[in-house]
Amino acid sequence: MLISSWNVNSVRARIENIKSYLLKYKPDILMMQEIKTEDINFPYDDFSSMDYESHVFGQKSYNGVAIISKGKLKNIRLDLIKDKLKQSRIISAEVEYKKKVIQLINIYTPNGNPVDTEKYDYKKNWMDQLIKQLKTLSKKNSNIILAGDFNVIPAAEDVYNVKSFEDDALYRLEIRKKFREMLNLGLNDVYRHFNETKEGYTFWDYMRGAWQKNNGMRIDHFLVSNSLIDQIKSININKDPRGREKPSDHTPIEIKLA
Repeated sequence: MLISSWNVNSVRARIENIKSYLLKYKPDILMMQEIKTEDINFPYDDFSSMDYESHVFGQKSYNGVAIISKGKLKNIRLDLIKDKLKQSRIISAEVEYKKKVIQLINIYTPNGNPVDTEKYDYKKNWMDQLIKQLKTLSKKNSNIILAGDFNVIPAAEDVYNVKSFEDDALYRLEIRKKFREMLNLGLNDVYRHFNETKEGYTFWDYMRGAWQKNNGMRIDHFLVSNSLIDQIKSININKDPRGREKPSDHTPIEIKLA
C-alpha cells in the first residue's frame, strides 16, 4: 500500500499536475492539504474517473483538506478539532490493512506568522488541541498515521539556513516542543526513522530561486505509531512534481507499507 501526502496549494489550479502524479505513481491513498476550495467545487469527477473516491473538508479560497482513496474508507470525521476560527484543517478516516484498522489523520497546521500575534496564539492552541485529541484517539486505536503540512521545522538540519528561522513560527522552540510532544505519545517521524541526518526538504518557496538553489525546508511529515512502524517499508520525498510547470511549492511525500 502506497500512501501519499501533498500540500497541493489549490486543487483546481494544480489539477493537471495532480492527475499526472496519480497516473505515474499510483498511490492507493492521497492526503491533500490547502485545497483552497469549497466542497461543492472540488473536482470529484476528475478523481472518480481515475477510480478514486473523495472525502473533502473544504473552505473557500483558503485552507481545506481532502483524502482520495482507491479503496473504501470508513468513519470520516471532520470534527477532531474545535476550531474557533472555523477553518478547515483536519480530516480523518479509517482504512483496513492486514486485519488492522488504521486511523488516518490528515492535517494542515496553521502557519503562525508573524509571531507574537493572534496568528501565533491560534497555531499554539490548534496544536494543543491536536495533541489532546491524539491522546484520546490512541487509547481507542493504537494504529495511527498522522500526515500533512505540519508547518513545523523539527530541527536545524531540516532547513537550508537555520539562522534566518530562529524566531519564525515554524521553528520557534515552543513549537518544536509541541512536535516532540506528539512523538512522545508513541509516534515516529518516519523520515528520520529511515534517514538520521540526510536532508529531506519538502517545501521550496516560489521566491528568490529557492527551488533552483535548493533553499528548502522539511515541514511536511508522516508520523506513524509504534505499532505500525515495522510495517513501513520505505519513505520517499518525490521531487518530480515540484519541478513541473505551475507546481505547488510543496512536493509529495510517500510511505510504502509492506
